[in-house]
Amino acid sequence: MTNFAWSRRRSLAVASGLIATPFLTGRAQAQAGYPDRPITLVDGFVPGGGSDIVARLLATKLQAELGQPVVVENRAGASGTLGMAGVLRARPDGYTLAIGTISSLSVLPQVMVRKPYDPLTDITPILLVASVPQVVVVNENSPFRTLGALLEYAKANPGKLNFASSGIATSQHLAGELLARSAGVEMTHVPYRGSGQALADLMAGQVDLNVDTLPTNLPHIRAGKLRALAVTTPERVEWLPDVPTVAESGFPGFDRKVWYMIVGPAGLPAPIAERWAVALNAGLVTPEIAQRLRDTGFMLGGGTPATAAAMLRSENERNAVIAREANIRID
Repeated sequence: MTNFAWSRRRSLAVASGLIATPFLTGRAQAQAGYPDRPITLVDGFVPGGGSDIVARLLATKLQAELGQPVVVENRAGASGTLGMAGVLRARPDGYTLAIGTISSLSVLPQVMVRKPYDPLTDITPILLVASVPQVVVVNENSPFRTLGALLEYAKANPGKLNFASSGIATSQHLAGELLARSAGVEMTHVPYRGSGQALADLMAGQVDLNVDTLPTNLPHIRAGKLRALAVTTPERVEWLPDVPTVAESGFPGFDRKVWYMIVGPAGLPAPIAERWAVALNAGLVTPEIAQRLRDTGFMLGGGTPATAAAMLRSENERNAVIAREANIRID
């Protein structure tokens, strides 16, 4: 999978004005008076998930950069598409934006028969802000101590193991289905309305496993409440160096990440998108924000609206193939 990590050195140079880039001119050209009132940044999931963590960490720095409050508003429902659809119906004036995920911007649009929006025509991509590994986790009382043992049991007991996700056709769902298909096993999918609810039931023993984002689960892994069996990236991750990858566990080529992108409605003026890109890049290289994101398991993003648009197109093409092969559809 494409490495979306933004070079810290280049980010610092861009944010400080040492490198001339096309989007930096937008700061000077931004529409007069923008912004002159608070801005709403919509997250389509309940509080506590990965997108909520990123949005709230950046909000304070964005307020300092833009000169107006940036209010994070959770509008949960329909696996993130409810909040996203509302933002895309808003006026393209820069006062209502969204933090989208791989699910709402790339997976769900490929599996929904009645699509609420087209991510390639109804959206103005602004900036990739972060990406994270996913991790296969079980609760502390689970009998499974390796991914191999869990999948061996699943093969002998078709459908008996159930895996949670934050909603139908979210990245967690897709990763769980891909894991099952790769191993040739059958597991039962249990969708929730957000990662927080799925996590609570996993820790309570109501579900057997999850393939969720590392930042959401890392504190509970460190506290011993959850057991990490494998990470979904091609290489081991620095936060869990002793945890093998899915690929190492017998499934070469397995590679999944979750990513988060700030977007606006179609027709958002380029100077506004560019100003947001500058503010977001500055936020991501702020030492305290960068360290807090890294400490919780995020890999920093960055770039320009143009690079965000190119990545969005590539990811939609990739996930269309995966959804078709896994036969995941939502009527």
